[in-house]
Amino acid sequence: MKLENKVVLLTGASSGIGYAIGKAFAKEGAVVYAMARRMEKLEGLKEDSKDLPGEIIPVAGDVVKEEDIDNAVEKALEEQGKIDVLVNNAGVLDEYKSAETITDEIWNKVMDINAGGIMRMSRKVLPSMLEKKAGVILNTASVGGLHGMRGGLAYVASKHAVVGMTKNIGYSYADEGIRCIAVAPGSVSTEIGSSVKDPDERMLNKLMAGVQIFPKVGTPDQLAEVYVFLASDEASFINGTTIVVDGGWTAY
Repeated sequence: MKLENKVVLLTGASSGIGYAIGKAFAKEGAVVYAMARRMEKLEGLKEDSKDLPGEIIPVAGDVVKEEDIDNAVEKALEEQGKIDVLVNNAGVLDEYKSAETITDEIWNKVMDINAGGIMRMSRKVLPSMLEKKAGVILNTASVGGLHGMRGGLAYVASKHAVVGMTKNIGYSYADEGIRCIAVAPGSVSTEIGSSVKDPDERMLNKLMAGVQIFPKVGTPDQLAEVYVFLASDEASFINGTTIVVDGGWTAY
């Protein structure tokens, strides 16, 4: 019960790492407002978690829409009176497009969700955390935010932005009792890869060199346990940094 009595707002909760985070947090006693665009998936998460000590409360919403963000945050605050933990997990890939093939449409979409979503969610939640001088913001980055060839141009740029925002927020509010940490997953078995329909062959050939050296593929559940620890009081001195969880991939 590491998160007993904690109120959590989680984005990107409908599948993969976000789905696993929701269940793991509920297992530890948290009340989780699970936000995503696919309500039917969120209802599935609620059903899967019904016997756990905590609770999943589905909230339909898109992190690029200000009104959806307002609705999710205000719902949690009205019903619970606080938000202890914000998990910015929503993210998309970029078709593995290189600098020569990236389009404005893909660039803007990836940056708006992966980086803009974190900015908007944090901006909305921080005032309530500042009021009680306590809070944790966890951002899903990627090893792509620390290295150059772990994704296409827009994805890598967006995840570098996540790492930078994490440092900025973490330091800016450290004396206000608020922590901000990023988690950088390596290769994890989720459905996000199935969204890639038209990959850039040049980029894929470059990426394969890195794929050949990763030692193992992780699971969403393995990642979720890291988020539990970072959200808990046990991690009270961890702030403004990025925790790499990649099975040793980037150690090579």
